[in-house]
Amino acid sequence: MTLSKVVFRPAAEADLTEIYQYITDRSGRPQTAIGYIRRIRTYCETLASFPERGRRRDDLRRGLRVVGFERRVVIAYMVLDTGEVEIGRIFYGGRNYEALLQEEDEE
Repeated sequence: MTLSKVVFRPAAEADLTEIYQYITDRSGRPQTAIGYIRRIRTYCETLASFPERGRRRDDLRRGLRVVGFERRVVIAYMVLDTGEVEIGRIFYGGRNYEALLQEEDEE
């Protein structure tokens, strides 16, 4: 089995920072937020072994895949021609990722 490299776009890194801050602000427990962010990152890394598992969303962006994590997170990613898995965005808490991705394309 060939493993792909997983890379995080700056927007995905910013999403993780926002999720961390949101959970810390709401719970008052930075350790809880750190643990959650680590679990998200670990899950993203598992895409290296089976990158085609997410649902294709060519209707939003050609080559886009989305996969859920722990019922609260949607991870939007692409498998690049190089074989790398590029994590584009990480949406938390029921955000309308479809509309947000379409807004990005319009900018």
